[in-house]
Amino acid sequence: MLATLLPVAGLFCASAVAAQEADGERLFRQRCAACHAMEAGQDKIGPRLLGVFGRAAGSLEGVNYSNAMQSSGITWDRRSLDTFLAAPRQVIRGTRMTVSVPDPAQRAAIIDYLQDQSTD
Repeated sequence: MLATLLPVAGLFCASAVAAQEADGERLFRQRCAACHAMEAGQDKIGPRLLGVFGRAAGSLEGVNYSNAMQSSGITWDRRSLDTFLAAPRQVIRGTRMTVSVPDPAQRAAIIDYLQDQSTD
């Protein structure tokens, strides 16, 4: 019986992964895309987030960052993004970013999406 359930369970896992990726993209569009682009060379009010992993905060040329962001000393990774997105103005006092993502599952989905886009 278990042998017949395993292939079916695999289908649900693949669907769950695809759903989470789609959820991350959907959440990015809803929560982030008004201020941030994912296309290379395109910045909005905030910097483009394509390739954000490993980037020093406040370091993209031509972006009008706050002094607080430029001097934060943060290099973006999963942990720093998670902490920042939970409460941007508490992590970097003086940042211009006002939007927070208080839900941990939503933050994780957005971060997964950013990471997937950064490694393509």
